[in-house]
Amino acid sequence: MSLDLLSAFIIGLLGSGHCIAMCGGITTMLTSALPQQKSTETEHIPINGQGLSTNQQKSPSKVLLVTCYNIGRISSYCLIGAIVGYTGSIAAKNIGMPLAGLRMISAIFVILLGLYLGQWLMWLNRVEALGKLLWQQISPLAKKVIPVSSPSKAFSLGAIWGWLPCGLVYSTLTWALASGNAITGAAIMLFFGLGTLPALLTLSLSFNSIKNLLVKTTLRKLMALVLITFGIYSFIVAYQQMF
Repeated sequence: MSLDLLSAFIIGLLGSGHCIAMCGGITTMLTSALPQQKSTETEHIPINGQGLSTNQQKSPSKVLLVTCYNIGRISSYCLIGAIVGYTGSIAAKNIGMPLAGLRMISAIFVILLGLYLGQWLMWLNRVEALGKLLWQQISPLAKKVIPVSSPSKAFSLGAIWGWLPCGLVYSTLTWALASGNAITGAAIMLFFGLGTLPALLTLSLSFNSIKNLLVKTTLRKLMALVLITFGIYSFIVAYQQMF
């Protein structure tokens, strides 16, 4: 596993508390829709009265819906990562921007992300605001797949929610930008999405003890400090490569 992929996974993992805060509502809505779904049973009784055959249509399980939702969400991350990675390659070739310079920018965003998660400096709120215009165009599509009653609707809802303005996602996208390659950019966002899975699966499957641990202030600030340290280290490495 390359350092970029591992870095993206760690960012997703350390941002667990933020994931619960940002996507907790939609995940709860997804799973709360399930108990309202009831199995439809049609009984056929033969004329001769011998035996009883039953044709049952079962509603999809919670695990299946949650899985499809997260596949859709991560698929959107990969698509955005590919677009951003391709953009980085254009910048590197046509503008002459060195990839090491883009990596320095990525490291700065990781530092800002740590400060944001620790609630010490909220500059990433301004970055999130940039994505709200696009989100206003995409979010109404969610109404077409609610209530979530099938795997395809769960996938579609996840794909839509993957475009939600999020400082955690945007910070990781700078790594995809610095990759200078569409495929690598998509892979970086794939590993980021996998890093966010433990938190969202914990919430979806009602593991409340783990969820409560992830949102504790002390653990959140510790994770923020780890991100800041990682960002500083990445900046130093990129600086040495550039100069």
